[in-house]
Amino acid sequence: MSYQVIARKWRPQSFTDVVGQNHITQTLANALKNNRLPHALLFTGPRGTGKTSSARILAKALRCPNAVNFVPCNTCDSCREIAIGSSVDVMEIDGASNNGVDSIRELRETVAFMPTSGKYKIYIIDEVHMLSTSAFNALLKTLEEPPGHVIFIMATTEVHKIPQTILSRCQRFDFRRITTRQITERLKLICDQEGVPAEEEALWVIARQGDGSMRDSQSLLDQVITFANGPLTRTNVVEILGLTDRALLFETLTALVERNSQAVLAVIEKISKAGFEPHLFSQDLLEMIRNLLLVKVSESQAAQILEMPDTELQALNELAQRLSEEDIHMLFDMALKGGNDIPRAQDPRIVLEVILLRMASAPKLSDLKTLLANGPQASHSAGGARPYVPPVVPTAPGHQRLKESQTVPEVPNGLEKMKSTFANATADKSKPTPAPAPTPAPAAEVKPEEPKLATGANPTERWVHFVELLRQDDALFAAKIENLLFVKEEGKLLTLGVPTKLVFLKDQMADTSVRKKLQGFIDSYWGAGYSFEVLMKGDQVGESAQALQQKKVQLAEDEIRTKITENPMVKAAQEAFQGKIKSIVELKGETSPKK
Repeated sequence: MSYQVIARKWRPQSFTDVVGQNHITQTLANALKNNRLPHALLFTGPRGTGKTSSARILAKALRCPNAVNFVPCNTCDSCREIAIGSSVDVMEIDGASNNGVDSIRELRETVAFMPTSGKYKIYIIDEVHMLSTSAFNALLKTLEEPPGHVIFIMATTEVHKIPQTILSRCQRFDFRRITTRQITERLKLICDQEGVPAEEEALWVIARQGDGSMRDSQSLLDQVITFANGPLTRTNVVEILGLTDRALLFETLTALVERNSQAVLAVIEKISKAGFEPHLFSQDLLEMIRNLLLVKVSESQAAQILEMPDTELQALNELAQRLSEEDIHMLFDMALKGGNDIPRAQDPRIVLEVILLRMASAPKLSDLKTLLANGPQASHSAGGARPYVPPVVPTAPGHQRLKESQTVPEVPNGLEKMKSTFANATADKSKPTPAPAPTPAPAAEVKPEEPKLATGANPTERWVHFVELLRQDDALFAAKIENLLFVKEEGKLLTLGVPTKLVFLKDQMADTSVRKKLQGFIDSYWGAGYSFEVLMKGDQVGESAQALQQKKVQLAEDEIRTKITENPMVKAAQEAFQGKIKSIVELKGETSPKK
C-alpha cells in the first residue's frame, strides 16, 4: 500500500476528534439529538480548520446504521465509503471545477431521487464561492426548498464572495483559527502514536508556522520527520524550515535589555553566519519586543494572549523585571522604524546591524514615579545603567536658559543625580552652582471664578462683552448671535435687531429652542429677570455691530503679534542681536518674502 500522509491518516473521524471547534461540534451534535438539523449548512473559515472533515463526520452521523447518539462507528461500509469519498449517496462536489450552470442543472436532476440506502442523500460542495453567478442563481430554488431526504453542506474560505441570496438560505457556521497550543498538543499525540521522539519546543515551532491551520502543521510535521530521520529537536526543525532561531532572538533581546554592545556584536556575527534574512529577523524581533511588553503590563493576561511555551513566558518575565514599560516602548519604536527601513536599503544586512547597535547604545528610561517610590536605589537599574535625562541645549530655538540667579528646586535624594545633571547642562561652567532653594509649600487650591459681565459700561459695550463671554462657552452659537444688532435696553427688556441682508436670522431666532438657549445665557451673564425681543432693522449697522467688528480686528491683530513674538526664530534673533520688536508691518501685494 502507498504511504499515506499524516494529514490524511490523522483526519478527524468523529466530532470529538475535531480540534478547536467546540462551538460548532456541540451545536451540530445538539441539532442531531433534537432533530433540528437545517437542510442547508454553510461552513466557513480559514484553511485547515476542519470544514470538510466536519461535513464528512456529519454525513456519517446521519447515515451510519450503527451510530449511538449520532456518533458514527467508522467501521461499517457506509462510514468507510464516506471516509474515502466513494459513497453514492454522499456526493462531494468541487466548486472550482464544477462551477458552471450545467453542473448545477445535473445536481437538480439527481436531487429528486431517493438514496440507495439510509435516510438521507447529502451533497457536500467544497469551495462553493467558486461557482459562477448563473450557477448560484440556478441553485437558489433547490437550496430553499429541497426534498426532505436531501441535506446540503457547503464549505468555503471566502464567504464574502457568496451572494446574500445564498447566505440567507443557509445556516452559517464560522470555523476559527486553531490556537498554537492546541495544535502543539495534537502534534505531540501524533508523534507519540507514530513513535517519533520530539521535543516540545520543536513542536511549538512547527505549530507556530502552521498559522492556525491543523493541516498545514501536520504537513510540516511530515516534512520534518522525513528530513530529520530521528528525534525532532528545535535546532533541526529551525534548520529544515529556514526559520529564525528562537534562542537567538532571546539572546538578542537579552543583549538589548542589558545595553550590551559586545553581546550584540556576537549576535550580529551569528546572524551573518546563519544567513538569516534581515527583514524576517527584524519582524521576529519586533514581535518578541511586543510579547515582552505584554508580559510587563500583565503577566497573567499575557499567558492567555500569547501562544508560546511556558519556558519562553518565564524567560520573558525575567527580562521584563529588568526594565520599565517606557524602555520597552522605546525599543519597540526603534525596531519598528528600523524594520521599515530595511526593505528599502541597498544592503539590508548592514542596516540591521546598525539598528541593533543603536538600540544597544540607547539610554535606559525610567519614570519619575518609580524613582520617587524607590528612593536612592532608583537611579540605578539592572546592570548599573542610569535613568535617561534628556539634556537641555541652551542655544536651541524655543528653549529657555537657566539664569545664574535661578536654582534647581530641591528634590528627593533618589533624584539628586538627575538634579545635578540638569544643573551642569544648563548653568554657566565658570560659576559655582547655587545652593538648592527649599521647596515652597503648595498653595491652596483656588477655584476658577465664573466669568462675569463688565459692570459700569454702557449697554452696547456690555453686549460686546456678552458676545465674547458667549464665544468662550459656545463658539458656534456665538457666531450666530454676533450678527444681531443691539438696539437698546429699556428696564429689563433688551431689544435686538436683524439686518435686512440676514433676514433668515429672524426665522432662526423665532425657533423656541434658540430663544430658550439665548435666554439662558442672558440670565447667566447679563442678569436674572431680563427678557429680549428681536426686530427687523434696515441696512444700517448699529453700534454693537461696529464694536464687534472692531473687537474682531483687534483680536486678530493681537493673535498675529503673539504668534510672531513667540516664534522661536524671532526669539533667537532678539537674543542674538539684543533687540526688541518695535512694530509689525504687513507687506501687501507680495506672496513670498524677498530674497
